[in-house]
Amino acid sequence: MPRYRVLFRTPEFTPLFLTGAAHTAAQTIAGLGLATLVYRATGSPLLSALALFGPSLAQLVGATTLLSAADRLPPRAAIAGIALFFALGTAVLAVPGLPAWAVFAVLFAEGLAASLGGGVRYGLLHEILAREHFLLGRSVVNMAVGVCQIGGFATGGALIALLSPRGAVLVGAGLYLAAAVLARTGLGARPPRAAGRPSVGETWRTNRLLLSPPARRRAYLALWVPNGLVVGCESLFVPYDPERAGVLFACAAFGMLAGDTVVGRFLPARLRERIRFPLQALLAAPFLLFLLDPAFPLALLAVTVSATGYAASLLHQERLTSLVQEELGGHALGLHASGMLALQGVSAALAGTLAQFTSPRTGMVLLALASLAVTCALARAERPAVSGTPTNGSRPSPRRDRRRTA
Repeated sequence: MPRYRVLFRTPEFTPLFLTGAAHTAAQTIAGLGLATLVYRATGSPLLSALALFGPSLAQLVGATTLLSAADRLPPRAAIAGIALFFALGTAVLAVPGLPAWAVFAVLFAEGLAASLGGGVRYGLLHEILAREHFLLGRSVVNMAVGVCQIGGFATGGALIALLSPRGAVLVGAGLYLAAAVLARTGLGARPPRAAGRPSVGETWRTNRLLLSPPARRRAYLALWVPNGLVVGCESLFVPYDPERAGVLFACAAFGMLAGDTVVGRFLPARLRERIRFPLQALLAAPFLLFLLDPAFPLALLAVTVSATGYAASLLHQERLTSLVQEELGGHALGLHASGMLALQGVSAALAGTLAQFTSPRTGMVLLALASLAVTCALARAERPAVSGTPTNGSRPSPRRDRRRTA
């Protein structure tokens, strides 16, 4: 069983890990501050949810136009440049009196940049780590997301209470700048993974190639839809309990951290396939408790247990990478990240709309039911198709075969 120290001894893993951690902390703190600003100004659950998760909607546009650049740009320059862009955009969001249309225009631009950044970052991770270490490496990255979200939401809540929501947004901008510096000074200069010029046409062609085999389509849907709907539930934490939303977010992050730790480090390989969908069903089931209007401690427990189910994404990602050729790794993982975040944005908008006409509690329950239904449908479709080797003509490249036997 691979150990954590193997990862951190791998060249470039540590700076990539720290860059991603700083980016997540920045996103968490700035997002909570901005969502609180918008909710205080408008009283709208929909606009508050969009302020926190709205940039994810732009990832759908980026995934269909920019994603071919993920394998065609030098990784260090791309990661550092995108982090710098986020720093500048987030600083603009803190300008007093900024009109709502300008706020969402900046968030849209950040979402476009993020659609490219996910592909570059995860493609580089796939390039840095040997195949047998990828699941553990991805789990460590997810664990960092959990830790940074716990700290970020706690810090964001404290900053909002002690300073102001605008102060939290400015702290987020500073952390984005730190991520840019870490990427520029810590990562090595690597050439692009693929030749040629990025284009919209190439993005569409590769997206069609990746989505054409049924097994890969199911893998992408499993990564996108059930998780996105549950994130829609979480997007209603601010209108559900404005004063204690940070605690709910922190508990969700803790649950995600716990799930990723257990699955990434301790789950035997023989159990991974059979536990994928049951673990994903755990994401949605606890949110059904909100139908009973639970006391706040019970709501915290439900949110924490639910978030452990996010670890199913590690297993779906492992399935996806087994079905994709090495030279398409960055694009494939970028499509996963962009589609996942786009569905999160769509779900946040849907959740906000439901809450606007019903209540935040009702919105959570309806989205949880939809997530459970999709998970069950995908599990039924996958059961006769799963086998021990990649199908649909997606055989590993010779390079990946060498990694497997090294």
